[in-house]
Amino acid sequence: MKLKLIFIPFTVLSIVLSSCGGNVNNDIQNESEIVLNNDYYEFKGFSLKKFDIPAMIMLPDETANIGASTKPEISHAEDDFKWELKVGSNFHMIIDDWGDYKDMVKSRKKELADLDFYKINYLIDEKDFILYEQELMPKGVSKVSSTVGVTHKSYHVYSEKIIDGVTYVFRSRDEGFEKLIIELMAKSIKSVKPLKN
Repeated sequence: MKLKLIFIPFTVLSIVLSSCGGNVNNDIQNESEIVLNNDYYEFKGFSLKKFDIPAMIMLPDETANIGASTKPEISHAEDDFKWELKVGSNFHMIIDDWGDYKDMVKSRKKELADLDFYKINYLIDEKDFILYEQELMPKGVSKVSSTVGVTHKSYHVYSEKIIDGVTYVFRSRDEGFEKLIIELMAKSIKSVKPLKN
């Protein structure tokens, strides 16, 4: 009888531990996913109107823990088609005015497909919005060991928004960022809304 009483708790404990182990593995597999929700708790609204873009964007505030300053900075030369939006030292977004051009995301994907020295992994792939991982694929002597070299990965976001008939591309800088910064930047870009007249 005592043997049965000891055996039952061990059986239950082993079942619980094996099921927990399964959940841990699922969490690890889902770690690479990007989730963009509508929770803008650590963001502040910022109007782009005084910079000739009639839109509002949500930007990370000082509580977002990315080294963000309290005041966003925009660099833009008058009559130029490019804006640089910085929030602290780690958040650097570029906005390009493409006039009446369309399908800018499609064009960007064609450019990326032509880069034979990068491996592109799309984490979010929508008609007007892409978020991707870019990994440098070194090429060289075929006899070199596969363990040689350092992995070079960066994350990028690229989106087109049509505001008052004008196509604007909101994107990360060319060299990209780490995943955390790109997730925040992607969330900011998703928040862009035209201002009502």
